[in-house]
Amino acid sequence: MVSFKCVHTRYLFLQGKTRLWPSIKSVAERKLAMLDAATSILDLRSPPGNRLEALDGSRSGQYSVRINAQFRICFVWSINGPEDVEIVDYH
Repeated sequence: MVSFKCVHTRYLFLQGKTRLWPSIKSVAERKLAMLDAATSILDLRSPPGNRLEALDGSRSGQYSVRINAQFRICFVWSINGPEDVEIVDYH
C-alpha cells in the first residue's frame, strides 16, 4: 500500500487493531491484505464478493471494494499500487 487517507485504516492494516470497527475487523483485514497484494486493479475483480467499482461524483477517480453492505474500502489506483486507502461508512 502506498498511502492511507485514514489513520484508523492505517492502524488496522499495520497493527491489526481497531476500536471503530470491531464487527468488520476480520473481513476488513482480509480485504486490506488482498488490496496490498494486488499488482493490478484487475486482481481485485476476484472474488466477485469484492464488488470492485469505479466511483463517480465527488469520488471520481477512486475505486471501492465492499467489506459488507455498509462499509467499503475506497482508494485511488496508481502504477505503484493503492493510494489514499480508507474504510468508509457508505450509509
